[in-house]
Amino acid sequence: MTPEIFLLCLFGAVLEMDTTYTFQFLLSRGIVAGPLLSLVTGDLLSGLQVGIFTELVFIDVNPLGGVLPPSAVGCCVFTLALHAMGVPLCFAFFVGVLGAILFSFLERTMRRRRARWLVYKELKIGRNPREMGRTICMALGQSFLLALIVFVLFSWISGRLMMLLVPFVPEKALLVSTIAYMAVPWIGLATLISMFNLRRGGGK
Repeated sequence: MTPEIFLLCLFGAVLEMDTTYTFQFLLSRGIVAGPLLSLVTGDLLSGLQVGIFTELVFIDVNPLGGVLPPSAVGCCVFTLALHAMGVPLCFAFFVGVLGAILFSFLERTMRRRRARWLVYKELKIGRNPREMGRTICMALGQSFLLALIVFVLFSWISGRLMMLLVPFVPEKALLVSTIAYMAVPWIGLATLISMFNLRRGGGK
């Protein structure tokens, strides 16, 4: 793994904290995270495209309450990392979507484990209020490390695998994948229009 890819994963782990754990400045939205992450790779056009496509794919799911959608930051990190390794963007994006779904599953598992740990910590805070700051820092640190480890491992493993497979992909499969990739924004827009129609109908 190159320093550039590791820095991309590190920056992505920082942005992922904005999803629910820190200030929620919307930096973790795909349309924002994509261009920001592309500053590391130097390919702003790809970052902007991936960010917009990611935003449209996950636009109907928001991290509110107990809802934990696929990570838009993860999708952008994985896609840009694979693209920087030489994987065509049309392949890299769909691998990125799968990685984002995998990350949300791991995050959900970690939250269940962390809930039991926080019950224990709550008792300690009741006896010693000074433990609160340390507990918050530990929880944030665990979340950051989880994101960093998953981003690094998935980018490295999927990148190596895709680099082995891409030379054997037939031209027709590449064409189909390119068409499917270019259809992503239209699918997202169709979802967005249906959401507006439902809200307008519900307001009558």
